[in-house]
Amino acid sequence: MSEQSIAVSIKDLSVEFPIGKTILGKPTLLTAVGNVSLDVPSGSFFGLVGESGSGKTTLGRATLRAAPISKGSITFRDREGEQFELRHMSSKREKAFRRNAQLIFQDPYAALSPRMTVRDIIAEPLEVMKLTKSRAETDERVREIAAKCRLNVEHLRRFPHAFSGGQRQRISIARALVTNPSYIVADESVAALDVSIQADILNLLKSLQRDMGLTFLFISHDLSVVAHTCEMVAVMYLGSLVEIAPPRILFTEPLHPYTKALISAIPSLDPDHRQKAVKLSGEIPSPVNPPPGCKFHTRCPLATERCRAEAPQFRDYEGHKVACHLVEKGA
Repeated sequence: MSEQSIAVSIKDLSVEFPIGKTILGKPTLLTAVGNVSLDVPSGSFFGLVGESGSGKTTLGRATLRAAPISKGSITFRDREGEQFELRHMSSKREKAFRRNAQLIFQDPYAALSPRMTVRDIIAEPLEVMKLTKSRAETDERVREIAAKCRLNVEHLRRFPHAFSGGQRQRISIARALVTNPSYIVADESVAALDVSIQADILNLLKSLQRDMGLTFLFISHDLSVVAHTCEMVAVMYLGSLVEIAPPRILFTEPLHPYTKALISAIPSLDPDHRQKAVKLSGEIPSPVNPPPGCKFHTRCPLATERCRAEAPQFRDYEGHKVACHLVEKGA
């Protein structure tokens, strides 16, 4: 993959949060993301999955410069090929980056101000960033993006409480896209919606991706949603990546024991293809004091002494990347 085709390049990224001090006065750090390297191709719908607390939301926010970058680097490239190094940006460069990278929140009920009309909500990024020169130009842009998100003109005069969950998420999407960004982080953007509405919103996002040339980082805990929408999927566990592959490969031939356990828990409506869920023993270790070696070895039924002592490295098996000593041994 050429460098030019990468929208977001993450190298050895760590995100740490101080949560107190030890008895010796040293800060206690919670490592939400640890030593992660990942490339998100331009124009792709890239999935990021894992249990709650795996660090996927923190990773997504770090790519928006909304979480502190403790170590490593994140390089962003817009449609024109201009590069932004997120850890070191001037205020002028940050303004340009903010226009190019946006977030779609999980909860459409909490993401919208109840005191603002839909027109004002969508127009706010344009006015704050001073991207339009007049109210008429702002209104024209708001109407244009509202139509793309399947909102009617009369909707613009109403307040958020007058809309259903799906309509509110359309408003959130319109607000994120009004600055004409090239990169969108969708953080559990359909998790709070009914199943029937989820499909409609996902189809809208895929349509917008094609029409506007968008790059999506789609964060979700629902593997069935990711399987049908994403072109590449990365699996996270306790702040680290464990497997990356296209969904057709990941869901039919998973290599990492953690990925196998996640996929086995997906419910099936076909009685002839139901599989028994793999039960993981134990609790997820604390990110404040992660276990040595492979972080998953405390719950893995196949763990060996090497797993307990040595952290596995990411290896590429014909486009299917995985960090697991067991796969390496059997390769």
